[in-house]
Amino acid sequence: MGLTASAGGLPRGALAGLRVVEVSSFVAAPLGGMTLAQLGADVIRVDPLGGAADLGRWPLAPSGVSLYWTGLNKGKRSITVDFRGAAGQELVTRLVTESGPDGGILLTNAVGRDWLGYERLRERRPDLIHVRVQGYPDGRPAVDYTVNAELGFPLVTGPEGHAGPVNHVLPAWDVACGLYAAVGVLAAERLRRRTGRGEQVSVALADVALATAANLGLLAEAQLTGVERQRIGNHLYGGFARDFQTRDGRRVMIVALTRRHWQDLLAATGTTDTFTAVADALHADFATEGDRFRHREVIAALLGPWFAGRDLAEVRLALAGASLPWSVYRGFTEVVGDGLPELLGNPMLAEIEQPGVGRVLAPGSPLGFTGTDRVPAGPAPRLGGDTDAVLTDVLGLTSGEIEALRRAGTIGDPS
Repeated sequence: MGLTASAGGLPRGALAGLRVVEVSSFVAAPLGGMTLAQLGADVIRVDPLGGAADLGRWPLAPSGVSLYWTGLNKGKRSITVDFRGAAGQELVTRLVTESGPDGGILLTNAVGRDWLGYERLRERRPDLIHVRVQGYPDGRPAVDYTVNAELGFPLVTGPEGHAGPVNHVLPAWDVACGLYAAVGVLAAERLRRRTGRGEQVSVALADVALATAANLGLLAEAQLTGVERQRIGNHLYGGFARDFQTRDGRRVMIVALTRRHWQDLLAATGTTDTFTAVADALHADFATEGDRFRHREVIAALLGPWFAGRDLAEVRLALAGASLPWSVYRGFTEVVGDGLPELLGNPMLAEIEQPGVGRVLAPGSPLGFTGTDRVPAGPAPRLGGDTDAVLTDVLGLTSGEIEALRRAGTIGDPS
């Protein structure tokens, strides 16, 4: 079955027909909106005139266009409105409340804008779905770096013996929070279909991080033992995993989570007899995760020479039939250089022409459905580039009415 298109020319997917208005910036809320857009929803990102605070955030393309902004807004439509004036606020209110039976959905992380609040908007649309991303549940601001710091992750990250905190470059809680926000939209929409009522949904970055730390047992471990977890570098806590350097200077990550993984690692490296003798000497059972972790340094010391004595090609050949997870460390430039053919073989990815940037790799949704075609990867819009089309499609404004709004400074110029 080929992809069909909506009246606005947007590709259809699992969420075709759903319309979401997004007023947001930075990572979590834009990622939530993009997640929905990549499944076929019509997501309309509304920015203030000139763009929000994330419009020029690094990394930048050689042209100066933000790769961050274009990366997190793929597949959406974009309009710009004067948020400060009453006319602009009324226009955004109408976009949210008059957006059709499958609309009436606002996703936002905006603060200090009472006119975008749930109570105000639901006066105009009682079945409103209002999903708000926050830092803390009480509305205080937070970002990944501050939430991580107070939860303890930077103090267990990094090499053994390191004294200071080590921050992680991946904004994990922003990503998780954005995905929770998308789930919140869909859950609220499901409730609305069943009850006819709207919903106010909130998700706080700090709560997402706290819940994850608890779900992974990190808080319970500290509560029950009173012992602070130690840094262990590139080892795997509670099991065996380590990086090893090959003879030609490459580095590989080896993970032996299960008994079979362990047996396959020993068979591939020809060390089965060696580890049987060492286990007997240490009164250990390396078939168990706990003993592999307790004796991780011994295991790494015995395996290290095998990797150091072989080039990466030989390591690949030896591990080709093994069940254990392993990979080669690569930089981003290598991923999109030598690894490009592999990436283009992934149906999620495609090379697209991104306005202002050039030809780049872009993903669609990681979700695949057997009965619904995947929405193809598409570019982010130009800031405000869909203003006229959105006002026509959603609110039915005429070209004359749109031009009057532009002359009054209520909406931006799409050019």
